[in-house]
Parts: sequence; structure tokens; C-alpha cells
Amino acid sequence: MTTAQDGRYIAGQLIRVTAKEARYLGRTAARLRTMNIDRSWVESLENNDEHSEMLDAFVSRYGRLQDTLGDKLLPAILRLGLEKTGTQLDNLLRAEKLGWIESTQAWVELRELRNRLVHEYMESADDLLDALQQALQGVHVLTETQCRMAAYAKKAGAT
Repeated sequence: MTTAQDGRYIAGQLIRVTAKEARYLGRTAARLRTMNIDRSWVESLENNDEHSEMLDAFVSRYGRLQDTLGDKLLPAILRLGLEKTGTQLDNLLRAEKLGWIESTQAWVELRELRNRLVHEYMESADDLLDALQQALQGVHVLTETQCRMAAYAKKAGAT
């Protein structure tokens, strides 16, 4: 396989992985949205294994999709399009110019939100509730980004 073929194969593999990650995240987010998530729900996590496991799954899937999109797929499809890759911020700025993400600032905020979900989990019910509600609203940003990147990669010959 040539280097170009390797790049197309890797991008294709990452498209398939992120599509699956997006589906799983969407299903978990949909389950959470059916619940009345408020402060008492968050406070009950300590004694409610079903809810705490669902939250763990959501946080894990949210973080995994964002990591795979930003750290792996984005550089892979930039290289596929013969674009220069750089720092994650450089790559995000380029992705914004190419229309793959709506806003670099929004992406960075979603990243910070992911970190808050992980760290606020045990600290503050109010902070966790706020972060969880924001993350549930941000799921569509991640899934739409995956779709835009996948569409570009497929046009560029990802297999």
C-alpha cells in the first residue's frame, strides 16, 4: 500500500469508528433526555447505580467521540486533503475555515465541558448539573461534525 492509500484507509477506518461512537453517544443522550435531570437527580447518583452508570457511559462516550474526532480524524482528513497539520488549535482553525466545525471557540468550550464533567462529578451537584445540561445540548455539535468530516473524507477517497 502506498502512503496515500494508507491515509485513505486510516481515514475510512476512523470514519467508521466515529460513526459508531456518535450512534452510541446519541442513544445514551436520548435516554438521559427522557429523565428529569435536576439537582435531586444528580444528588441521587451516589445511591442510584442505573443513573450513575448511565452518566458514566454518557461522559465516556462524549469524551471518546470528541477525542477521536479532534485528535485522530481531523488530522487524518487534513492530510488526506493535502492540508498542513499542526497543533490541535491550528487544526481546529483550519477545520473551521473548511466548514467542518462551526466554531473553534465552541469546540474548545466543548472540550473544557468534557473536562468539567469528569472533574465536577464528585465535587458539586450544581456544577455537574450545569455541565451535564450543556453537554447534552452539545451532542449535536459532535455528531454534526462527524457527519461533515465523514462526507469530506468520502469525497476525498477514504475507504
